[in-house]
Amino acid sequence: MLTQYQIAWINVLYPVEYLNTLYANNFPSHRLKLKNGTPIMLLRNLNQSLGLCNGTRLIITNLADNIIEAVIITGTHIGEKTYIPIINLTTCGNRWPFTLCRRQFPIKVCYSMTINKSQGQTLSKVGIYLKKPVFTHGQLYVAVSRVTNKSGMKILIENQDGTCGTTTKNIVYKEVIQVV
Repeated sequence: MLTQYQIAWINVLYPVEYLNTLYANNFPSHRLKLKNGTPIMLLRNLNQSLGLCNGTRLIITNLADNIIEAVIITGTHIGEKTYIPIINLTTCGNRWPFTLCRRQFPIKVCYSMTINKSQGQTLSKVGIYLKKPVFTHGQLYVAVSRVTNKSGMKILIENQDGTCGTTTKNIVYKEVIQVV
């Protein structure tokens, strides 16, 4: 048990305002602003048999104090209504000299996602924003292959000067495909 002195010292070193500004990978923001119709993404595996896995996208249909009602919009359980509870979340690793714990919904608002996060999903509409050339072998293929029909795909390529472009580099490692 911590003494009053130790608690006061901890509050001086790590004020709540500072802790609320910290962000970690797969960890929701301190403050979530949600309303019905907001698209969200799960950040934790809650129940794989119900399709509630890390990366599952949903649309909020109802909000309560400790639970969110939502409809799944990706994966094998598309259209199913589900409930997301508040859970205890903790950070891992030694990024800070303490473990950050929050009691919160394991979600992020998700109007868009990275190419890597989209891997394995099939989508009817895909918008690809390429501010820089694709930097990893196969990354452009993953992005383009998510869409079910080419009419559902839009690509915006931004040149270094900020103008719209028409071409980008697709990184291919020739040494990987050479036969020795």
